[in-house]
Amino acid sequence: MKKQYYAIIDIGSNTMRLVIYLQERGGRLKEVENVKAVARLRTFLDLNNNLSKAGINKLVSTLNSFKDVLSVYQLKEVICVATATIRQANNKDVIKAIAEQETGLPMRILSEEEEAYYGYLAVVNSTSIETGITVDIGGGSTEVTYFENRKLIQSHSFSFGALTLKDFFANEIPTDEELEQLHSYLIAQFRTLPWLTERDVPLIGIGGSARNLVQIEQNMKEYPLAGLHQYKMYDKDIQMVNNYLTSLNPEKLPKVEGLSKDRADIIIPAIQVFHTLYQTIQAECFILSRKGLRDGVFYEQLSKEMGSILFPNVLEDSIQELINDYNLEPKQIMHVQYLTRKVFDFLKHNGIMHLDKNDWNLVKRASYLCHLGEYIDAESSAQHTFYLLANRTIDGLMHKERLMLALIASYKNKTVFKQFIQPYKNWFLKEERRKLRHLGALLKFTYCLDATKRQVVKDITIHRKKTELIFTIHCVGDWTPEEYQAEKQKKHLEKLAKMEVKLHFISAM
Repeated sequence: MKKQYYAIIDIGSNTMRLVIYLQERGGRLKEVENVKAVARLRTFLDLNNNLSKAGINKLVSTLNSFKDVLSVYQLKEVICVATATIRQANNKDVIKAIAEQETGLPMRILSEEEEAYYGYLAVVNSTSIETGITVDIGGGSTEVTYFENRKLIQSHSFSFGALTLKDFFANEIPTDEELEQLHSYLIAQFRTLPWLTERDVPLIGIGGSARNLVQIEQNMKEYPLAGLHQYKMYDKDIQMVNNYLTSLNPEKLPKVEGLSKDRADIIIPAIQVFHTLYQTIQAECFILSRKGLRDGVFYEQLSKEMGSILFPNVLEDSIQELINDYNLEPKQIMHVQYLTRKVFDFLKHNGIMHLDKNDWNLVKRASYLCHLGEYIDAESSAQHTFYLLANRTIDGLMHKERLMLALIASYKNKTVFKQFIQPYKNWFLKEERRKLRHLGALLKFTYCLDATKRQVVKDITIHRKKTELIFTIHCVGDWTPEEYQAEKQKKHLEKLAKMEVKLHFISAM
Protein backbone atom coordinates (compact mmCIF):
# COMPACT_ATOMS: atom_id res chain seq x y z
CA MET A 1 0.00 0.00 0.00
CA LYS A 2 1.38 3.40 -1.00
CA LYS A 3 2.02 5.66 1.98
CA GLN A 4 -0.33 8.63 2.21
CA TYR A 5 1.19 11.80 3.66
CA TYR A 6 -0.72 14.91 4.65
CA ALA A 7 0.62 18.26 5.85
CA ILE A 8 -0.84 21.17 7.76
CA ILE A 9 0.64 24.60 8.45
CA ASP A 10 -0.79 26.40 11.47
CA ILE A 11 -0.16 30.15 11.45
CA GLY A 12 -0.64 31.19 15.06
CA SER A 13 -0.14 34.52 16.80
CA ASN A 14 2.90 33.31 18.73
CA THR A 15 4.23 30.36 16.74
CA MET A 16 3.91 28.89 13.28
CA ARG A 17 4.08 25.14 12.93
CA LEU A 18 4.29 22.58 10.14
CA VAL A 19 3.12 19.05 10.92
CA ILE A 20 3.25 16.13 8.51
CA TYR A 21 1.09 13.06 9.10
CA LEU A 22 1.18 9.53 7.73
CA GLN A 23 -2.20 7.88 7.33
CA GLU A 24 -2.15 4.47 9.04
CA ARG A 25 -3.80 1.32 7.71
CA GLY A 26 -6.68 1.87 10.10
CA GLY A 27 -7.27 5.38 8.72
CA ARG A 28 -5.90 7.34 11.68
CA LEU A 29 -3.07 9.83 11.32
CA LYS A 30 0.42 9.38 12.79
CA GLU A 31 2.63 12.44 13.21
CA VAL A 32 5.97 11.98 11.45
CA GLU A 33 7.32 15.55 11.28
CA ASN A 34 6.80 18.61 13.47
CA VAL A 35 8.59 21.87 12.68
CA LYS A 36 8.10 24.96 14.84
CA ALA A 37 9.00 28.58 14.15
CA VAL A 38 8.57 31.38 16.69
CA ALA A 39 7.23 34.17 14.46
CA ARG A 40 5.26 36.21 17.06
CA LEU A 41 3.15 37.78 14.31
CA ARG A 42 1.05 39.48 17.00
CA THR A 43 3.93 41.86 17.73
CA PHE A 44 3.85 43.09 14.11
CA LEU A 45 0.36 44.58 14.35
CA ASP A 46 0.58 48.38 14.13
CA LEU A 47 -1.63 51.04 15.75
CA ASN A 48 -4.20 50.66 12.95
CA ASN A 49 -4.32 46.90 13.56
CA ASN A 50 -2.61 46.15 10.25
CA LEU A 51 0.12 43.54 9.96
CA SER A 52 3.23 45.54 9.04
CA LYS A 53 5.41 44.88 6.02
CA ALA A 54 8.01 43.34 8.35
CA GLY A 55 5.33 41.03 9.71
CA ILE A 56 4.23 39.96 6.24
CA ASN A 57 7.86 39.32 5.30
CA LYS A 58 8.27 37.21 8.44
CA LEU A 59 5.18 35.21 7.51
CA VAL A 60 6.33 34.64 3.92
CA SER A 61 9.90 33.70 4.82
CA THR A 62 8.68 31.18 7.41
CA LEU A 63 6.23 29.63 4.95
CA ASN A 64 8.98 29.30 2.35
CA SER A 65 11.22 27.57 4.88
CA PHE A 66 8.37 25.13 5.54
CA LYS A 67 8.11 24.48 1.80
CA ASP A 68 11.68 23.13 1.82
CA VAL A 69 10.56 20.49 4.34
CA LEU A 70 7.41 19.73 2.33
CA SER A 71 9.49 18.96 -0.76
CA VAL A 72 10.91 15.85 0.92
CA TYR A 73 7.48 14.15 1.01
CA GLN A 74 5.02 13.05 -1.63
CA LEU A 75 1.99 14.72 -0.14
CA LYS A 76 -1.62 13.91 -0.86
CA GLU A 77 -2.78 17.22 0.60
CA VAL A 78 -1.38 20.40 2.17
CA ILE A 79 -3.60 22.64 4.28
CA CYS A 80 -2.53 26.06 5.54
CA VAL A 81 -4.66 27.73 8.21
CA ALA A 82 -4.32 31.06 10.01
CA THR A 83 -5.85 32.03 13.33
CA ALA A 84 -6.32 35.12 15.55
CA THR A 85 -3.65 37.58 14.42
CA ILE A 86 -4.37 37.22 10.70
CA ARG A 87 -8.12 37.00 11.35
CA GLN A 88 -8.13 40.20 13.43
CA ALA A 89 -5.81 42.19 11.13
CA ASN A 90 -7.58 44.87 9.10
CA ASN A 91 -5.41 44.05 6.07
CA LYS A 92 -6.03 40.28 6.22
CA ASP A 93 -7.07 40.14 2.56
CA VAL A 94 -3.78 41.76 1.53
CA ILE A 95 -1.83 39.40 3.78
CA LYS A 96 -3.57 36.38 2.28
CA ALA A 97 -3.00 37.54 -1.31
CA ILE A 98 0.71 38.27 -0.79
CA ALA A 99 1.36 35.02 1.10
CA GLU A 100 -0.34 32.91 -1.56
CA GLN A 101 1.43 34.70 -4.40
CA GLU A 102 4.89 34.45 -2.78
CA THR A 103 4.61 30.84 -1.55
CA GLY A 104 2.00 29.14 -3.71
CA LEU A 105 0.31 27.88 -0.54
CA PRO A 106 -3.44 28.57 -0.34
CA MET A 107 -4.23 30.12 3.04
CA ARG A 108 -7.47 29.56 4.90
CA ILE A 109 -8.28 32.11 7.61
CA LEU A 110 -10.29 30.35 10.30
CA SER A 111 -13.26 32.01 11.93
CA GLU A 112 -13.56 32.07 15.72
CA GLU A 113 -16.20 29.35 15.55
CA GLU A 114 -14.03 27.12 13.35
CA GLU A 115 -10.99 27.50 15.61
CA ALA A 116 -13.01 26.47 18.67
CA TYR A 117 -14.70 23.62 16.79
CA TYR A 118 -11.45 22.04 15.64
CA GLY A 119 -10.12 22.00 19.19
CA TYR A 120 -13.24 20.18 20.37
CA LEU A 121 -13.03 17.72 17.48
CA ALA A 122 -9.42 16.87 18.33
CA VAL A 123 -10.26 16.19 21.98
CA VAL A 124 -13.28 13.92 21.45
CA ASN A 125 -11.43 11.89 18.79
CA SER A 126 -8.29 11.33 20.85
CA THR A 127 -9.52 10.87 24.44
CA SER A 128 -12.17 8.86 26.26
CA ILE A 129 -13.73 11.98 27.79
CA GLU A 130 -17.49 12.04 27.15
CA THR A 131 -18.32 15.44 28.70
CA GLY A 132 -15.99 18.36 29.35
CA ILE A 133 -14.83 21.90 28.65
CA THR A 134 -11.86 22.61 26.38
CA VAL A 135 -9.59 25.65 26.53
CA ASP A 136 -7.02 26.59 23.92
CA ILE A 137 -5.05 29.73 24.68
CA GLY A 138 -3.07 31.08 21.76
CA GLY A 139 -1.14 34.30 21.42
CA GLY A 140 -4.11 36.45 20.40
CA SER A 141 -7.27 34.56 21.32
CA THR A 142 -8.62 31.92 23.71
CA GLU A 143 -11.17 29.35 22.58
CA VAL A 144 -13.47 27.47 24.94
CA THR A 145 -16.05 24.78 24.16
CA TYR A 146 -18.48 22.67 26.15
CA PHE A 147 -19.43 19.19 24.95
CA GLU A 148 -21.79 16.54 26.34
CA ASN A 149 -21.77 12.88 25.30
CA ARG A 150 -19.07 13.84 22.77
CA LYS A 151 -21.40 16.35 21.06
CA LEU A 152 -20.52 20.05 20.87
CA ILE A 153 -23.02 22.12 22.85
CA GLN A 154 -21.39 25.57 23.21
CA SER A 155 -18.30 27.38 21.93
CA HIS A 156 -16.78 30.84 22.21
CA SER A 157 -13.60 32.69 21.28
CA PHE A 158 -12.29 35.38 23.62
CA SER A 159 -10.24 38.15 22.01
CA PHE A 160 -7.41 37.82 24.54
CA GLY A 161 -4.43 35.46 24.41
CA ALA A 162 -1.16 34.88 26.23
CA LEU A 163 0.62 37.67 24.32
CA THR A 164 -2.09 40.26 24.98
CA LEU A 165 -2.56 39.27 28.63
CA LYS A 166 1.10 39.80 29.46
CA ASP A 167 0.38 43.52 29.05
CA PHE A 168 -1.13 43.30 32.56
CA PHE A 169 2.43 42.89 33.86
CA ALA A 170 5.14 45.54 33.86
CA ASN A 171 7.81 42.81 34.02
CA GLU A 172 7.99 39.09 33.29
CA ILE A 173 7.52 38.23 36.98
CA PRO A 174 4.30 39.97 38.04
CA THR A 175 3.49 41.54 41.38
CA ASP A 176 0.70 40.17 43.58
CA GLU A 177 -1.37 43.21 42.65
CA GLU A 178 -0.90 42.60 38.91
CA LEU A 179 -1.86 38.95 39.32
CA GLU A 180 -5.01 39.96 41.20
CA GLN A 181 -5.94 42.46 38.47
CA LEU A 182 -5.54 39.80 35.77
CA HIS A 183 -7.49 37.28 37.86
CA SER A 184 -10.38 39.75 38.28
CA TYR A 185 -10.38 40.52 34.55
CA LEU A 186 -10.49 36.83 33.62
CA ILE A 187 -13.29 36.07 36.09
CA ALA A 188 -15.37 38.89 34.59
CA GLN A 189 -14.72 37.56 31.06
CA PHE A 190 -15.58 33.95 31.89
CA ARG A 191 -18.73 34.91 33.75
CA THR A 192 -20.15 36.46 30.58
CA LEU A 193 -20.79 32.84 29.53
CA PRO A 194 -23.29 31.22 31.93
CA TRP A 195 -22.49 27.75 30.54
CA LEU A 196 -18.96 27.98 31.95
CA THR A 197 -19.96 28.23 35.61
CA GLU A 198 -20.06 25.36 38.11
CA ARG A 199 -19.97 22.53 35.59
CA ASP A 200 -17.94 20.03 37.67
CA VAL A 201 -16.52 18.40 34.51
CA PRO A 202 -12.93 17.91 33.31
CA LEU A 203 -11.17 20.99 31.92
CA ILE A 204 -9.12 19.92 28.89
CA GLY A 205 -6.15 22.11 27.98
CA ILE A 206 -4.98 22.35 24.37
CA GLY A 207 -1.92 24.02 22.88
CA GLY A 208 1.68 24.93 23.72
CA SER A 209 1.05 26.73 27.00
CA ALA A 210 -0.94 23.77 28.37
CA ARG A 211 1.87 21.40 27.29
CA ASN A 212 4.46 23.57 29.05
CA LEU A 213 2.37 23.66 32.23
CA VAL A 214 2.28 19.85 32.30
CA GLN A 215 5.97 19.49 31.44
CA ILE A 216 6.96 21.80 34.29
CA GLU A 217 4.75 19.94 36.77
CA GLN A 218 6.05 16.55 35.64
CA ASN A 219 9.65 17.71 36.10
CA MET A 220 8.89 19.15 39.54
CA LYS A 221 7.37 15.79 40.60
CA GLU A 222 10.01 13.68 38.80
CA TYR A 223 7.11 11.93 37.10
CA PRO A 224 8.18 8.38 36.13
CA LEU A 225 6.00 7.80 33.03
CA ALA A 226 6.65 9.21 29.57
CA GLY A 227 4.03 11.16 27.65
CA LEU A 228 1.85 14.25 28.03
CA HIS A 229 -1.41 13.34 26.32
CA GLN A 230 -4.25 12.66 28.79
CA TYR A 231 -2.09 13.65 31.78
CA LYS A 232 -4.23 14.68 34.76
CA MET A 233 -3.67 17.58 37.18
CA TYR A 234 -5.71 19.26 39.90
CA ASP A 235 -6.23 22.79 41.18
CA LYS A 236 -3.44 22.48 43.76
CA ASP A 237 -1.00 21.27 41.06
CA ILE A 238 -1.68 24.28 38.82
CA GLN A 239 -1.31 26.60 41.82
CA MET A 240 1.96 24.91 42.78
CA VAL A 241 3.46 25.55 39.33
CA ASN A 242 2.19 29.13 39.37
CA ASN A 243 3.70 29.79 42.82
CA TYR A 244 7.01 28.32 41.72
CA LEU A 245 7.25 30.41 38.55
CA THR A 246 6.20 33.68 40.22
CA SER A 247 8.84 33.15 42.94
CA LEU A 248 11.73 33.05 40.45
CA ASN A 249 14.08 35.79 39.38
CA PRO A 250 13.38 36.84 35.76
CA GLU A 251 16.72 35.49 34.51
CA LYS A 252 15.93 32.03 35.92
CA LEU A 253 12.51 31.74 34.28
CA PRO A 254 13.74 30.72 30.78
CA LYS A 255 15.87 27.99 32.39
CA VAL A 256 12.97 26.17 34.02
CA GLU A 257 12.88 22.48 33.04
CA GLY A 258 9.92 21.80 30.77
CA LEU A 259 9.41 25.44 29.77
CA SER A 260 10.17 26.45 26.18
CA LYS A 261 12.34 29.56 26.09
CA ASP A 262 10.00 31.23 23.62
CA ARG A 263 7.13 30.88 26.14
CA ALA A 264 9.01 32.14 29.20
CA ASP A 265 7.38 35.58 29.04
CA ILE A 266 3.84 34.31 28.43
CA ILE A 267 3.57 31.15 30.56
CA ILE A 268 2.43 32.95 33.73
CA PRO A 269 -0.53 34.75 32.10
CA ALA A 270 -1.45 31.48 30.37
CA ILE A 271 -1.44 29.60 33.67
CA GLN A 272 -3.67 32.33 35.13
CA VAL A 273 -6.20 31.54 32.40
CA PHE A 274 -6.15 27.81 33.21
CA HIS A 275 -6.35 28.36 36.95
CA THR A 276 -9.12 30.97 36.83
CA LEU A 277 -11.17 28.90 34.38
CA TYR A 278 -10.66 25.81 36.54
CA GLN A 279 -12.11 27.68 39.52
CA THR A 280 -14.94 29.21 37.46
CA ILE A 281 -16.23 25.87 36.23
CA GLN A 282 -15.29 24.11 39.51
CA ALA A 283 -13.56 21.55 37.36
CA GLU A 284 -13.28 17.90 38.25
CA CYS A 285 -9.66 17.95 37.05
CA PHE A 286 -7.36 19.43 34.38
CA ILE A 287 -6.39 17.09 31.54
CA LEU A 288 -3.94 17.84 28.76
CA SER A 289 -4.74 16.99 25.16
CA ARG A 290 -1.70 16.98 22.89
CA LYS A 291 -4.11 16.88 19.98
CA GLY A 292 -5.44 20.29 19.02
CA LEU A 293 -6.49 22.53 16.17
CA ARG A 294 -4.22 20.93 13.55
CA ASP A 295 -5.47 17.45 14.36
CA GLY A 296 -9.06 18.68 14.38
CA VAL A 297 -8.70 20.01 10.84
CA PHE A 298 -7.59 16.60 9.61
CA TYR A 299 -10.19 14.72 11.61
CA GLU A 300 -12.71 16.74 9.62
CA GLN A 301 -10.98 15.69 6.40
CA LEU A 302 -11.08 12.03 7.45
CA SER A 303 -14.76 12.32 8.34
CA LYS A 304 -15.53 12.82 4.65
CA GLU A 305 -14.22 9.30 4.07
CA MET A 306 -15.77 7.82 7.23
CA GLY A 307 -19.15 9.54 7.01
CA SER A 308 -18.95 10.74 10.61
CA ILE A 309 -16.98 13.44 12.41
CA LEU A 310 -16.54 11.19 15.45
CA PHE A 311 -14.50 8.00 15.67
CA PRO A 312 -16.89 5.39 17.12
CA ASN A 313 -14.35 4.06 19.62
CA VAL A 314 -11.16 5.99 20.26
CA LEU A 315 -9.53 3.32 22.45
CA GLU A 316 -10.25 0.41 20.12
CA ASP A 317 -8.78 2.36 17.20
CA SER A 318 -5.66 3.13 19.21
CA ILE A 319 -5.22 -0.52 20.23
CA GLN A 320 -5.67 -1.54 16.59
CA GLU A 321 -2.77 0.80 15.72
CA LEU A 322 -0.57 -1.12 18.16
CA ILE A 323 -1.69 -4.43 16.69
CA ASN A 324 -0.73 -3.16 13.23
CA ASP A 325 2.57 -1.59 14.35
CA TYR A 326 3.81 -4.76 16.05
CA ASN A 327 2.39 -7.30 13.60
CA LEU A 328 0.29 -9.05 16.22
CA GLU A 329 -1.92 -11.88 14.98
CA PRO A 330 -5.67 -11.15 15.27
CA LYS A 331 -6.56 -14.85 15.07
CA GLN A 332 -4.37 -15.67 18.06
CA ILE A 333 -5.63 -12.62 19.98
CA MET A 334 -9.27 -13.65 19.63
CA HIS A 335 -8.48 -17.25 20.57
CA VAL A 336 -6.55 -16.28 23.71
CA GLN A 337 -9.36 -13.89 24.58
CA TYR A 338 -11.91 -16.72 24.30
CA LEU A 339 -9.88 -19.03 26.56
CA THR A 340 -9.27 -16.21 29.03
CA ARG A 341 -12.98 -15.47 29.30
CA LYS A 342 -13.70 -19.12 30.12
CA VAL A 343 -11.26 -19.11 33.04
CA PHE A 344 -12.23 -15.58 34.15
CA ASP A 345 -15.94 -16.46 34.33
CA PHE A 346 -15.28 -19.66 36.26
CA LEU A 347 -13.16 -17.86 38.86
CA LYS A 348 -15.76 -15.13 39.15
CA HIS A 349 -18.91 -17.28 39.38
CA ASN A 350 -17.34 -19.71 41.84
CA GLY A 351 -16.18 -16.94 44.17
CA ILE A 352 -12.50 -17.83 43.79
CA MET A 353 -11.64 -14.24 42.83
CA HIS A 354 -13.72 -11.11 43.31
CA LEU A 355 -14.03 -9.95 39.71
CA ASP A 356 -16.26 -7.42 37.96
CA LYS A 357 -16.90 -5.87 34.56
CA ASN A 358 -14.01 -3.40 34.93
CA ASP A 359 -11.61 -6.26 35.62
CA TRP A 360 -12.73 -8.04 32.45
CA ASN A 361 -12.31 -4.88 30.40
CA LEU A 362 -8.75 -4.59 31.71
CA VAL A 363 -7.90 -8.21 30.90
CA LYS A 364 -9.59 -7.99 27.50
CA ARG A 365 -7.54 -4.93 26.52
CA ALA A 366 -4.37 -6.59 27.76
CA SER A 367 -5.16 -9.74 25.78
CA TYR A 368 -4.92 -7.72 22.56
CA LEU A 369 -1.37 -6.71 23.42
CA CYS A 370 -0.09 -9.61 25.48
CA HIS A 371 3.69 -9.85 25.05
CA LEU A 372 3.89 -7.55 22.05
CA GLY A 373 7.52 -7.10 23.19
CA GLU A 374 8.34 -10.35 21.37
CA TYR A 375 8.42 -8.13 18.27
CA ILE A 376 11.68 -6.69 19.64
CA ASP A 377 13.20 -9.62 21.50
CA ALA A 378 11.55 -12.89 22.57
CA GLU A 379 13.91 -13.49 25.50
CA SER A 380 13.11 -10.15 27.18
CA SER A 381 9.55 -9.90 25.89
CA ALA A 382 8.04 -8.92 29.26
CA GLN A 383 10.43 -5.99 29.76
CA HIS A 384 9.82 -4.66 26.26
CA THR A 385 6.06 -5.12 26.54
CA PHE A 386 5.93 -3.19 29.80
CA TYR A 387 8.15 -0.36 28.59
CA LEU A 388 6.34 0.07 25.26
CA LEU A 389 2.85 0.12 26.76
CA ALA A 390 3.71 2.19 29.82
CA ASN A 391 5.51 4.87 27.80
CA ARG A 392 3.52 5.10 24.59
CA THR A 393 0.49 7.32 24.23
CA ILE A 394 -2.67 5.25 23.87
CA ASP A 395 -5.59 7.47 22.89
CA GLY A 396 -8.54 6.79 25.17
CA LEU A 397 -6.47 5.76 28.21
CA MET A 398 -5.39 8.01 31.06
CA HIS A 399 -1.85 7.49 32.37
CA LYS A 400 -2.82 5.23 35.30
CA GLU A 401 -5.04 3.12 33.03
CA ARG A 402 -2.17 2.77 30.58
CA LEU A 403 0.11 1.60 33.38
CA MET A 404 -2.45 -0.99 34.53
CA LEU A 405 -2.68 -2.31 30.97
CA ALA A 406 1.12 -2.56 30.78
CA LEU A 407 1.38 -4.43 34.09
CA ILE A 408 -1.19 -7.07 33.08
CA ALA A 409 -0.05 -7.55 29.47
CA SER A 410 3.61 -7.92 30.46
CA TYR A 411 3.12 -10.31 33.39
CA LYS A 412 5.88 -12.90 33.70
CA ASN A 413 6.07 -13.72 37.42
CA LYS A 414 5.63 -12.08 40.83
CA THR A 415 9.24 -10.92 41.08
CA VAL A 416 9.26 -9.17 37.69
CA PHE A 417 5.82 -7.67 38.42
CA LYS A 418 7.17 -6.13 41.62
CA GLN A 419 10.12 -4.67 39.72
CA PHE A 420 7.81 -3.08 37.15
CA ILE A 421 5.37 -1.63 39.68
CA GLN A 422 7.98 -0.37 42.19
CA PRO A 423 8.25 3.25 40.87
CA TYR A 424 4.44 3.49 40.87
CA LYS A 425 3.73 1.56 44.08
CA ASN A 426 2.03 4.49 45.80
CA TRP A 427 -0.38 4.86 42.86
CA PHE A 428 -2.25 1.75 44.04
CA LEU A 429 -3.64 0.28 47.24
CA LYS A 430 -2.22 -3.09 48.30
CA GLU A 431 -5.41 -4.86 47.19
CA GLU A 432 -5.27 -3.16 43.79
CA ARG A 433 -1.67 -4.31 43.28
CA ARG A 434 -2.66 -7.88 44.16
CA LYS A 435 -5.60 -7.75 41.74
CA LEU A 436 -3.38 -6.54 38.88
CA ARG A 437 -0.88 -9.32 39.60
CA HIS A 438 -3.59 -11.96 39.61
CA LEU A 439 -5.12 -10.69 36.37
CA GLY A 440 -1.66 -10.78 34.80
CA ALA A 441 -1.11 -14.36 35.98
CA LEU A 442 -4.48 -15.40 34.58
CA LEU A 443 -3.69 -13.93 31.17
CA LYS A 444 -0.20 -15.42 31.17
CA PHE A 445 -1.68 -18.89 31.81
CA THR A 446 -4.21 -18.71 28.98
CA TYR A 447 -1.56 -17.24 26.67
CA CYS A 448 0.51 -20.41 27.32
CA LEU A 449 -2.41 -22.49 26.06
CA ASP A 450 -1.68 -21.09 22.60
CA ALA A 451 2.10 -21.02 22.96
CA THR A 452 2.72 -22.14 19.35
CA LYS A 453 0.00 -19.90 17.89
CA ARG A 454 -1.70 -22.89 16.24
CA GLN A 455 -4.97 -22.80 18.25
CA VAL A 456 -4.40 -26.44 19.25
CA VAL A 457 -6.43 -25.94 22.44
CA LYS A 458 -10.03 -25.67 21.33
CA ASP A 459 -11.83 -25.42 24.65
CA ILE A 460 -11.51 -25.65 28.43
CA THR A 461 -13.80 -27.33 30.97
CA ILE A 462 -13.15 -26.49 34.62
CA HIS A 463 -14.40 -28.33 37.72
CA ARG A 464 -13.84 -27.61 41.37
CA LYS A 465 -13.22 -30.56 43.66
CA LYS A 466 -12.68 -29.56 47.28
CA THR A 467 -9.21 -27.98 47.26
CA GLU A 468 -8.51 -28.69 43.60
CA LEU A 469 -9.28 -27.01 40.30
CA ILE A 470 -9.38 -29.57 37.49
CA PHE A 471 -8.86 -28.20 33.99
CA THR A 472 -9.87 -30.50 31.14
CA ILE A 473 -8.23 -29.03 28.06
CA HIS A 474 -9.67 -30.19 24.73
CA CYS A 475 -7.12 -30.25 21.92
CA VAL A 476 -6.73 -31.02 18.24
CA GLY A 477 -3.26 -32.09 17.09
CA ASP A 478 -0.04 -32.28 19.12
CA TRP A 479 -0.47 -30.34 22.33
CA THR A 480 2.95 -31.11 23.85
CA PRO A 481 4.36 -27.52 23.68
CA GLU A 482 1.17 -26.06 25.15
CA GLU A 483 1.11 -28.65 27.94
CA TYR A 484 4.74 -27.93 28.82
CA GLN A 485 4.21 -24.17 29.03
CA ALA A 486 0.91 -24.44 30.93
CA GLU A 487 2.41 -26.81 33.53
CA LYS A 488 5.21 -24.29 34.10
CA GLN A 489 2.76 -21.42 34.51
CA LYS A 490 0.01 -23.06 36.57
CA LYS A 491 1.79 -22.33 39.88
CA HIS A 492 0.78 -18.65 39.49
CA LEU A 493 -2.83 -19.74 38.98
CA GLU A 494 -2.57 -21.91 42.10
CA LYS A 495 -1.38 -18.95 44.17
CA LEU A 496 -4.26 -16.71 43.13
CA ALA A 497 -6.85 -19.52 43.57
CA LYS A 498 -5.20 -20.79 46.76
CA MET A 499 -5.73 -24.39 45.66
CA GLU A 500 -4.03 -27.03 43.55
CA VAL A 501 -4.54 -26.89 39.78
CA LYS A 502 -4.53 -30.10 37.76
CA LEU A 503 -4.33 -30.03 33.97
CA HIS A 504 -5.69 -32.84 31.80
CA PHE A 505 -5.00 -32.45 28.09
CA ILE A 506 -7.27 -34.66 25.99
CA SER A 507 -8.10 -35.07 22.33
CA ALA A 508 -11.22 -33.25 21.20
CA MET A 509 -11.70 -35.76 18.36
